[in-house]
Amino acid sequence: MTTDKGIHRRSLMAGAGLAAIATPFVTGATRAHAQDMESDSMQVADPPASDSFNLGDFKLLVVEDGSRVMDNPGDTFGTGQDPETVAALLEENFLPPDQMVNGFAPVLVDTGSETVLFDTGMGPAGRSWGAGRLRDGLIANGYQPEDIDIVVITHMHGDHILGLMEEDGPAFPNARYVFGEKEYAFWSDDARMGTPAEGGHETVKKVVVPLADQATFIGGGDEIVPGITAMEAFGHTPGHLIFMLESGDRRLLLTADTANQYVLSLQRPDWHVRFDMDKEMAAETRKKVFDMVAAERIPFLGYHMPFPAVGYVEKTGDGYRFMPKTYQFKL
Repeated sequence: MTTDKGIHRRSLMAGAGLAAIATPFVTGATRAHAQDMESDSMQVADPPASDSFNLGDFKLLVVEDGSRVMDNPGDTFGTGQDPETVAALLEENFLPPDQMVNGFAPVLVDTGSETVLFDTGMGPAGRSWGAGRLRDGLIANGYQPEDIDIVVITHMHGDHILGLMEEDGPAFPNARYVFGEKEYAFWSDDARMGTPAEGGHETVKKVVVPLADQATFIGGGDEIVPGITAMEAFGHTPGHLIFMLESGDRRLLLTADTANQYVLSLQRPDWHVRFDMDKEMAAETRKKVFDMVAAERIPFLGYHMPFPAVGYVEKTGDGYRFMPKTYQFKL
């Protein structure tokens, strides 16, 4: 991982302030009315899982946009490895060898003056199988879509960008956007047509390119708002970015898709991942990032880690062991 200290830092401080809307109080009469509506075949869905905690003066809200069961984990994590080796590692960690659960965890950072959303989940495309719940989770925690000031995209795979748009237009209508300059240049380029990246290119043209006029394009070392700084973590995609949050004496690293499975990608960081576009670079990035996370004892939030997606790692041999957060942020 490299950090370009020479890149011009762009300020994103202008814009709308926080206008959080409180969740309505539910009375007995309201519940009775909801039951009547259900009797008329109208469904009232529970909000998605969420988790909130403080990081210094920042408030973080993690929302489970959705999750899905995947068969044959070794086909995605540990490609090229002996299937029996992959299965044995999963079983050693009390996990089934033939299935895994993959979740999606966007995070809202409320700095007190700006609401900054990192990634947007599956949006309408995921709702047929139970994902696309980010906006529901924000509303359940008192944030309306109109309250989001800045939307930051770590990289432009579909599960991070499809929630940018709803059927009737932008999902976060008052937001400004932050895109990685290198990432956007790659995916928006028509040279992707006729290559394995063609599908991603078409998605970016549909949901990202229309927002480019409201976007700031950044690289490693750029500051989003005070206390949030981009770092380069290339390999998973050509312009994959991660973000260091710092408030008071607390830090947390948003690692996005640097590691996508808490056993297979962390305990065996050298193993190739099917979704990593440059597999050798991604493996080197994993080791650099998580060597730092382990050595400096920095908590991290990984987009596909077990919900609520926050934890620590300790160095173990050539890899790392994941330890989910418990009460560290309450003290």
